[in-house]
Amino acid sequence: MKGFYSALGMMYMITTSFYIAPKYTANTTTSTAFNKTEIVKESSVSTEKTALEKSEELYKSIIFDNSHQLNFDVFAKAIQGFDKLKETGKLPSEAHLLTVCDFSLSSNVKRLWVIDLDQKTVLFNSLVAHGKNTGDEYATNFSNTESSLQSSMGFYITDTTYEGGNGYSLKLLGMDKGFNDAALQRAVVMHGADYVSEEFAAAHKRIGRSWGCPAVPRALAQPIINTIKGKNCLFIYYPDQNYLASSEWLKA
Repeated sequence: MKGFYSALGMMYMITTSFYIAPKYTANTTTSTAFNKTEIVKESSVSTEKTALEKSEELYKSIIFDNSHQLNFDVFAKAIQGFDKLKETGKLPSEAHLLTVCDFSLSSNVKRLWVIDLDQKTVLFNSLVAHGKNTGDEYATNFSNTESSLQSSMGFYITDTTYEGGNGYSLKLLGMDKGFNDAALQRAVVMHGADYVSEEFAAAHKRIGRSWGCPAVPRALAQPIINTIKGKNCLFIYYPDQNYLASSEWLKA
């Protein structure tokens, strides 16, 4: 019996002599988490650069009139919002028309562009009016309030057409909460107007002003409206820092 216990003791010593202490992994876990964070950051930066490069490449491929070329920064913001509206299902996936109004420019220049992004062509480049209480030659004040007679900046989706007091008109659905989402109830629409013309500008030092609508020349109203109606994107740009920082469509 004594021999049995001696043998059992020897077996215990042999088996325990092969025990390997676990490695300390706290630092490894921390390092892994850090590395993952770095990868996410690098991936985010890479995606941002790719989007910007994509916009720049597209911009360079579009044939603009040299005397009326859309500013690249404005175009890049318009594309950013356009893509997000498609991603969220606000715009159909096949949408390829983008209309941009750059209200940082004088109303006496052609500051509206209708661009076919698939064909990389400018379909229309036109004068466009801002609201009576938005400014004289230049736009300075914007509102989302009814009866303000001011324009509203931001992204819109074009809707249906109708015949109204201003003739053939296009309903606009404002997509920016607090900035233009009251457009439909305010009857902010696209329509033609005789006061949107070079002749009017020559006589008054500026084109005429609307009650907040992006009014276009009478002769171009129907062709422009028929081109962009029915779920296409319109972007009215103005370099308002509050808007640029707040719009959900311009957030990275």
